[in-house]
Amino acid sequence: MDPVLILALVSIGIGASIIGTIFGIGGGMIFIPVLTLLFGLSANEAVAVSLVGIIATSTGAASVYVRNKSSNIRLGLLLEITTSVGAMAGAVLAAYVESYILLCIFGCVLIYSAANMIFRKEKIIEDSGEEGIMSFTYTDSKDQTVKRYNVINIKSGLLVCTGAGILSSMTGVGGGAIKVPLMNVHMHIPIKVASATSSYMIGITAFSGAIVYFLHGDLLLDYAAAIAVGALLGSMIGTRISKRLDAGPMRKYFSILLLVISVIIFLEVGGIL
Repeated sequence: MDPVLILALVSIGIGASIIGTIFGIGGGMIFIPVLTLLFGLSANEAVAVSLVGIIATSTGAASVYVRNKSSNIRLGLLLEITTSVGAMAGAVLAAYVESYILLCIFGCVLIYSAANMIFRKEKIIEDSGEEGIMSFTYTDSKDQTVKRYNVINIKSGLLVCTGAGILSSMTGVGGGAIKVPLMNVHMHIPIKVASATSSYMIGITAFSGAIVYFLHGDLLLDYAAAIAVGALLGSMIGTRISKRLDAGPMRKYFSILLLVISVIIFLEVGGIL
């Protein structure tokens, strides 16, 4: 592979991973349009390479978030059960369902999620000792204070994560764009914990889908390797930036990011991109 091409792919991996790590979305929103428009990859090839980049981003970010006790490992593994099933199903369905239909649905879901995060204040349910509610603590990376929160709506969260896995695997954008708002708005998990937990989860989801694409012969190993190197480096930078962000502005920035992703998706559906 041309050294210039390798450098370009590594740079893209770094930039996409920084954004993906901060907000827990993996960077697929950048990988897909760049790989298809600038590098001429087919949709399936771009998705496959994007999933590898997401795996690398998750690996680098999760190692830091878990060590800092920002991720909710127990909840992440629980939600990942249905998400992984959805991811494998999505990779299989990708050959039979028109992608523009799924992209339109995905775009609408993102707009709805962004609106909820903008107009609904973050609600953290404090520990009440009520039976059946999952109680956790996390360490705020900015001031190192230990905070407590409870998780609700577990069953409906599991169901939505199945859809997130399907959409993630079929579009390659990353289920974090759905899972972070789900955890923050619906399950009342602090935004920093939701983003860190999503970063932990998306690698497992992406791995489930990437295996299927690899078996189908859609994974370009040279492109994937260059993207993965950049994504791993970017995740290390992203975790450092995340430590310095306040939860309030971070929620606002994430809402704006969701709207940007939805615009990109609809432009792609309309044939403009």
